[in-house]
Amino acid sequence: MSRIGKMPIQIPQGVNVTIGVDLVKVKGPKGELSKKLVGNIEIKNEDNTLTFTVLDDSRQTNAYHGLMRALVNNMVKGVTQGFVKRLRIVGIGYRGEAKGKTLVLNVGYSHPVEFSLPDGVKASVSKEGLIDIEGIDNELIGDVAAKIRKIRPPDSYKGKGIRYLDEVVRIKPGKSATKGK
Repeated sequence: MSRIGKMPIQIPQGVNVTIGVDLVKVKGPKGELSKKLVGNIEIKNEDNTLTFTVLDDSRQTNAYHGLMRALVNNMVKGVTQGFVKRLRIVGIGYRGEAKGKTLVLNVGYSHPVEFSLPDGVKASVSKEGLIDIEGIDNELIGDVAAKIRKIRPPDSYKGKGIRYLDEVVRIKPGKSATKGK
């Protein structure tokens, strides 16, 4: 059994969890999320605590045990607190701005790149080049952040591009570093 799957989830005040046959719905102050259940796993809601139990001993079900618990936990966190991913634009002349549901990025191409945000995702860009992506669905936020980073990934020689805020880019020495030998 999974160590993560065994841990119960405390449901905060104001959050409503509905467990169907193959669907879990979580409704809270920030919105509503639903996820399809996978594996042969039973979810019980007793005294505002969710517990996950495995109904058979197959290897695949054991693999889904911790996954389903983590996904439902992220749903509960999302409808109460929300999630934020931060990206940083690095490079001289590189900048971005948020125009409604569109993110306009000037990152060294001959034209500005327009990235349209999906429903449930908000983005803001600061003067320092920090992009904040906010929403209640952690999976969607991570997917949008990865797509934005893919527009101009960090260069390994100068470090220019779009990177996660905590990402460390190792700078390679150029070919001039070998001339002194």
